[in-house]
Amino acid sequence: MSLELDGKVAIVTGAGSGIGRAIAILFAKEGARAVIGDLKSGPTPEEIRSAGGKCGFVKTDVRLEADAKNLVDSTIKEYGRLDIVCNNAGVELIKKLVDTDVNDWDRILGTNLKSVYLVSKAALPYMIAHKQGVIVNIASQLGLVASEGWGAYCASKAGVIQLTKVLALENARYNIRVNCICPGAIDTPMVEREVKLDVDPARARQAMIAKHPLQRLGRPEEIAQAALFLASDRSSFVTGSALVADGGFILE
Repeated sequence: MSLELDGKVAIVTGAGSGIGRAIAILFAKEGARAVIGDLKSGPTPEEIRSAGGKCGFVKTDVRLEADAKNLVDSTIKEYGRLDIVCNNAGVELIKKLVDTDVNDWDRILGTNLKSVYLVSKAALPYMIAHKQGVIVNIASQLGLVASEGWGAYCASKAGVIQLTKVLALENARYNIRVNCICPGAIDTPMVEREVKLDVDPARARQAMIAKHPLQRLGRPEEIAQAALFLASDRSSFVTGSALVADGGFILE
């Protein structure tokens, strides 16, 4: 059976854990050389190599233009090509906007939104020159609906959705497709941190589950499958889309 990403080179940011880790592992399993851009490599590269896959790592602060450019340039220099960029790096903040200071705002918008701009901007000249490429951005269901206490996060993820559409429109003529995924609550360390802020974490977790009509949290591997669809030729006529994978969250 042929591998869906055989011979491709794919950058995945923020792949140390959670959704990014699952995406990098699946991309490598499907034949891609996965290159992780993150502050720390974590166990993901060795996990991929131990399973027979190929994985590189470039230390990257995705909020910095020089680091984003180095991630792209190092990948192309080492592997000779770049086919896929998955902008996954993200952080959360639970604070009402009136309590959100400028440093909080800059950290959330820098990691969640500015990084998509910086890494995409660094990758696009190569993709345009070669008349091919795929960018998959990880947004959120909270880019589509509001949630009290999530002002900076909602703003950042709504920005990712709109930036995705603009990038898709600007680069379709070069055979470059740009899409994003809007996950609901996914069972990751980020969600675990969120529920632990509550005085009753078990109750908070159950309340989160109850917001999803499918009555469970999503799994990182399920979002990875959505990313694989958008990165592969199976979605060859899909661009500018925000694929909602949220267990029905936004229906409520």
